[in-house]
Amino acid sequence: MQRRKFLAQMALATGGMLIPVGRQSWIARGAAQATNPQRLVVIFLRGGLDGLNVVVPHQDPDYYRVRPSIAISYPGEQEGVIDLDGFFGLHPALSDLMPFWQRKNLAFIYNCGSPNDTRSHFDAQDYMESGTPGVKSTQDGWMNRLLSGLPADRLTQALNVGITTPRILQGKMAIASIRPGKNSVNRLPIDNPPITRAFNKLYNNNSELAQAYRKGVEARKIIMKELEQEMLSASGNAAPVNGFVDDAKEVGKLMRGDARTQLAFMNIGGWDTHIREKTLLNRSLPHLGKGLATLVQELGAVYNNTAIAVISEFGRTVKENGSQGTDHGHGNVLWLLGGAIRGGQIYGKWEGLGDSILYEGRDLPVTTDFREAIASILVNHLAISSGELTNVFPGYKFQNSLNLIK
Repeated sequence: MQRRKFLAQMALATGGMLIPVGRQSWIARGAAQATNPQRLVVIFLRGGLDGLNVVVPHQDPDYYRVRPSIAISYPGEQEGVIDLDGFFGLHPALSDLMPFWQRKNLAFIYNCGSPNDTRSHFDAQDYMESGTPGVKSTQDGWMNRLLSGLPADRLTQALNVGITTPRILQGKMAIASIRPGKNSVNRLPIDNPPITRAFNKLYNNNSELAQAYRKGVEARKIIMKELEQEMLSASGNAAPVNGFVDDAKEVGKLMRGDARTQLAFMNIGGWDTHIREKTLLNRSLPHLGKGLATLVQELGAVYNNTAIAVISEFGRTVKENGSQGTDHGHGNVLWLLGGAIRGGQIYGKWEGLGDSILYEGRDLPVTTDFREAIASILVNHLAISSGELTNVFPGYKFQNSLNLIK
């Protein structure tokens, strides 16, 4: 294959400024970070998760009125919700998360989301990942901009689980990536020795790009060493029941191990529940709950200074549709988990599900901008300055209205 054609295909495959390094990882141009930092994990549920059927307002009579076939039953009934605070309850398939609620490490923010009201998956995800709702010209993602405001002395500062650079991590700062799933240390065609030698020769100079490539090789060595050790120790055990569980295990070990990763990003798709929503949630949520519990377990002691945010691009319609599902909506529920979180409570402004309250007569309104929730973590947990926050979320005026961090 001609070098020019090969490089062009690599650019298309990675979707951003990623350079292949080592056996199964890539790194974007930039820097790295710190000794024992506060940590943040962002998990994006792509497709628009129906928050109303995850954190269920079981004492709101309108909930059962508008969802006669897909509503989750009352607490105590068969397949009923697990009560949280007497008004809201958790979907029974997420029972693995209840210990964290009881320890006050788990919280939810209701009526949270993007102020932009698009119902396009592509646009909504783009706005949430760029951190600039309604602005399509933003070139980088807010997590990459966040990196530029953090101390930079480690190559493995930010970790992406995926084979392409997600929008949220695109930018000039360094990103180490691992392939999702239990085969994350498997070789790819790009790992063939002739191709590796070609890249080493190509970047054998002192340019900024060449230096970033060599830093990426070093970062990959650290990450791969830990992943290979984990695979050896796990080889005598049963395989994980789900890819997310396996990914969560690896991320947790990397964040507490020699890599000392400070930021991590993970994707989970398949939450677009237009039809047979109850069946899909019953099948998918147990893996999500188990994966989060596994992440906590593998984080070990560093869980105490970790915040985990679970986000989705928008919620679903309040009323069910004719296919026992829901359609693209607006407001949603943002999840927060971690030893740093002031949990055991529901945040946000709940106003009910009456027709007059709903956005455009069909959706949960957004009363808490998702940037307010994330900014609260960045300022009060990661301790970034007001100037740095302006860089992360340009044009947004932080209110500091949520008391999310202990």
